[in-house]
Amino acid sequence: MAESTTIQRSSPEGDDHELKEENIEKKKDFTANPEFFSCMLQPAPADSDPNYIGIRRFLLLRKAESGVLRRKDWRCNGKGYVAYRNYISRPRNWETLQIPSRPSTPGNSGRWMPSASPVSQLLESDSWNSLKDLRSPSQASQALSRTTSFSSNASDTDDRPRRRSEPAYSFVGMHCIFDQCKAMVTVIKFGHMSSDLLAYGATDGSLTVCSVSMPPSVIKQLIGHSKDVTDFDFSTNNQYIASSSMDKTVRVWDISRGLCIRVIYGVSSQLCIRFHPVNNNFLSAGNAKKEINVFNFSTGRTISTTVVDGEVTAMDHDHTGQFIFCGDSQGCIYTVSMNSHTGALSRTHRNRSSSKHRSAVTTVEYRTFSLLARGPVLLAFTRDGSLSFFSVSLEMKGYLTLRCSLKLTPRLHSIRASFCPLLSLEKGEYIVAGSEDANVYFYDLTRPRNTCVNKLQGHGYPVIGIAWNHGENLLASSDFGGTVIVWKRAKTA
Repeated sequence: MAESTTIQRSSPEGDDHELKEENIEKKKDFTANPEFFSCMLQPAPADSDPNYIGIRRFLLLRKAESGVLRRKDWRCNGKGYVAYRNYISRPRNWETLQIPSRPSTPGNSGRWMPSASPVSQLLESDSWNSLKDLRSPSQASQALSRTTSFSSNASDTDDRPRRRSEPAYSFVGMHCIFDQCKAMVTVIKFGHMSSDLLAYGATDGSLTVCSVSMPPSVIKQLIGHSKDVTDFDFSTNNQYIASSSMDKTVRVWDISRGLCIRVIYGVSSQLCIRFHPVNNNFLSAGNAKKEINVFNFSTGRTISTTVVDGEVTAMDHDHTGQFIFCGDSQGCIYTVSMNSHTGALSRTHRNRSSSKHRSAVTTVEYRTFSLLARGPVLLAFTRDGSLSFFSVSLEMKGYLTLRCSLKLTPRLHSIRASFCPLLSLEKGEYIVAGSEDANVYFYDLTRPRNTCVNKLQGHGYPVIGIAWNHGENLLASSDFGGTVIVWKRAKTA
């Protein structure tokens, strides 16, 4: 009994000794923290309460530490940034939200099925719809009841209230992500009439060809350009890619073999390129020497050349191949007629920019039909944020008539925009564009106010390139950091 009593008395003393040593070590570690001292020893304003300032700094330090720990915890659990963002922005009563049960039937097992509950919408790690309104019904109704006047100088980062996303332009999340590239992805496109063949070019001179069908994979990496890839285009059969670059060359690639089969050398930077839609033996390229050149695909020789007033920064063909629409560094749009048999070029029309400050055209895109214009249309987008919508008169040699325009926030980078053809056939006239604030924005040109109808969040850098696949169920976007995200559009009836 005595022995046991001695043991019982000695163990608490040892425990106390160990606890004291641990406390001393913790105090040493805590007091030796340079961030703590830098927070506590900052000079305070003369009219502030010293006790309040000290406590506030201490709490901010602890809050930053707890945030780091929470992010580490989510990273260790295999979750991503989107899941963490949704978690920290969850409503307070998210645990008590009722989860409606849904019968497991073949009709509910499709790949386009939306999330089953509000909780799954909040904590979904690989899908995010930025317009899911997480406010209470009363707050949402108050937000929708507010009216704001429309201005042509509307900012795409505006926080004005927007309606709930309608099925025509709603997305169910991310389909896949490609992040192998470490340089800015300047241009991105899907293959001609293809739903799963995707390619993108970057400022490191690389071209990457991918497949977005499950599982997503990189097919070929085309290495040859020594400077930025400014543009590329698929041939009609998706067997070849023609690319232009700041290294003053045009290269033709065989996708299946991953080889460059032809190099055309120029005397200035090649800024844009297109295959002829009818005769794929013709390549049209615009350069920094204010020229539009037509090359023979088979021989590499120059067939025809025409000169405009500025550097040719963007171009597109009409569906007949009779016209080339191009934009220059001064914001002008040109119509150039082209002979599909001989490749001869001749300028027909020029549309001057109405802006006082000349800004380079980053996007010229032709579309065969629009409900708004009742005929072919052309989209032009410039670096100063001017988005122009033209109707095209093919009978008058491609004459352009401005139907409507939208002034967005000026861009620092050559950010691109695109039509949403199938969406526009359902309702409205939709345009999708990247932005400097790392979001993808959708605009309806038929709305007199609140033109921005949706936005996609997920990029960490300015969004540069935009491309739809054939069928428009997938939208690809690229950013300044080299990340490519393929978004999955919600299926509509």
